Amino acid sequence: MPEIAFYQDRFVDVDEAVIPIQERGHQFGDGIYEVIRIYDGKPFTMPEHMARLEKSLAAIKMPLPYPIEEIERIALEALDKSGLKEAEIYMQITRGIFLRQHQFPEPSSPVISIVVKNARTVSEEKRAAGVPVITTEDVRWKLCHIKSLNLLPNVMAKQEAYEAGAHEAVFVEKGIVKEGSSTNIFCVKDGVVQTHPATNGILHGITRQVVLDLADELGIPVEERTFSLAELKNAEEVFLTSTTMEVLKVSSVDGEKLSEERTVIDQLYTAFQERKQMAKKAL
Repeated sequence: MPEIAFYQDRFVDVDEAVIPIQERGHQFGDGIYEVIRIYDGKPFTMPEHMARLEKSLAAIKMPLPYPIEEIERIALEALDKSGLKEAEIYMQITRGIFLRQHQFPEPSSPVISIVVKNARTVSEEKRAAGVPVITTEDVRWKLCHIKSLNLLPNVMAKQEAYEAGAHEAVFVEKGIVKEGSSTNIFCVKDGVVQTHPATNGILHGITRQVVLDLADELGIPVEERTFSLAELKNAEEVFLTSTTMEVLKVSSVDGEKLSEERTVIDQLYTAFQERKQMAKKAL
């Protein structure tokens, strides 16, 4: 099936060169993005992703290039053109094309790009065994709740994990566990699901919130609180969440094997699959 792209105001070949050198997203990372998972041809939690997109734009003082309903319509049209059933919609909005200067261009002319591509998935072997992670110092800027294009620290952390044979790198700041380079991280202690509070220091993951809601529905206690690396390594269960990984067990941290317990993880993963099915039927 083809991958489909949309740039500024038209559909283009996914390999067509369309980004000018003076594009602010290219030069400054001056933009935001979202990734929406498609299951069996149906978008999952699309309203939540679009709401976060609007919040990120507001946080960096960038207007919408089109009304949010039109952006959603274009994204779904691209999905329909692709014919893909298990897919990801990647969309980004930048401040557009202008002479290279740090202050905002006037008037503002934001540009949207959308790509529909095959979904990334986690193998059943990894899901069953869990995945290793490493930790790394959090050197990112302080506004991590904005889903910004400025991802170089995340890229470097992910590469560090890759070179160490790990699945993910987890950011730690002054001994406090924050989140992964492209995930949120949870631990279970005394039967309570714990994760870093939704402050400016982490991305407010859509899957993160779905999991918190599911835990509440299942009667699993939840605490949004900070916890240390030592607490993480001594937890009963540790898992990651993201749009592409869903709910994924962590098997080791920095080479230290974790508990093999996965009762809560399996409950949440099963509930997540059920939520996906309910969402598809509702559309």
